[in-house]
Amino acid sequence: MRGTTNPLVVGRVIGDVVEPFACSIPLRVVYNHNKEVINSGELKPSQIVSHPRVEVGGDDLRTLYTLVMVDPDAPSPSNPTMREYLHWLVINIPATTGSNFGEEIVSYESPRPTSGIHRLVFVLFKQPGRQSIHAPGWRQNFITRDFAEYYNLGSPVAAVYFNCQRQSGSGGRRLIL
Repeated sequence: MRGTTNPLVVGRVIGDVVEPFACSIPLRVVYNHNKEVINSGELKPSQIVSHPRVEVGGDDLRTLYTLVMVDPDAPSPSNPTMREYLHWLVINIPATTGSNFGEEIVSYESPRPTSGIHRLVFVLFKQPGRQSIHAPGWRQNFITRDFAEYYNLGSPVAAVYFNCQRQSGSGGRRLIL
């Protein structure tokens, strides 16, 4: 995929979190009524305290989706020993609606990065039908690929991500004296 301009490839979401896929459903994620998530955009921790409004496209209310939100850079991008950290899991979201019409399996946990710039990734899967999905026993080391395979979700149908760092962070390396 040399020379690609796909932000999910450039941002290593494809590779670190999911395999290559074709986006086939619109997915819109908005924090605080006006902070829309755009690929590789940046949001501060104070802007993402409450769960976002998530709008799922499609045209048939009988089609259901699963939404996963993970941080592949936890606890730090240089040493992601908790990759992927699960921040939110919502299932049985009807097409044309949003996450508030689904069933929250793992409650939203606001990201609070302490080191480096973290990618926060929303991945949407089309379900084969109404499902019962169990909450994992822990949030750290969640593997989106394995989860999708276990529940027969197939490839993602949409994904979007943003970057986040500690509230006072401004990017780049810091000189420590």
